[in-house]
Amino acid sequence: MPAPRRLRLLATVAVLGAAVVGACGDEGIQLAKDDPDYDGAAIFAERCAGCHTLSVAGTEGSATQINGREYKDGPNFDVRKEEKDQVLYAIYNGGYSSGPMPQDIVTGAEAEAVAEFVAKYSGRDAPTIPSPN
Repeated sequence: MPAPRRLRLLATVAVLGAAVVGACGDEGIQLAKDDPDYDGAAIFAERCAGCHTLSVAGTEGSATQINGREYKDGPNFDVRKEEKDQVLYAIYNGGYSSGPMPQDIVTGAEAEAVAEFVAKYSGRDAPTIPSPN
């Protein structure tokens, strides 16, 4: 095979390989960029993804098995419902139980956007408890 053709083939394989590897396990934010909650999702994905799971933001930071927990693993917001004031409290105070969450990881308008986003989308996979009839 001539050298220029071989180089083109290797370059094509490298680009395709990088695209496949880059896409593995990355679902990304599942909101349209013009969605009013997109900014909150983007900030959450940037600042909170390492410790919290919330599928709509494309994050998987919480432990999936109790024996696989690490100190930094925060709540899984797919299964834990939060209200805006609870999220703001956790943001400003570093969580609830003196864990590893830093205080003021986001502030001002960014904190408000994250709190609104988490309050709206958290708990969507929470188990439903039947009400007594």
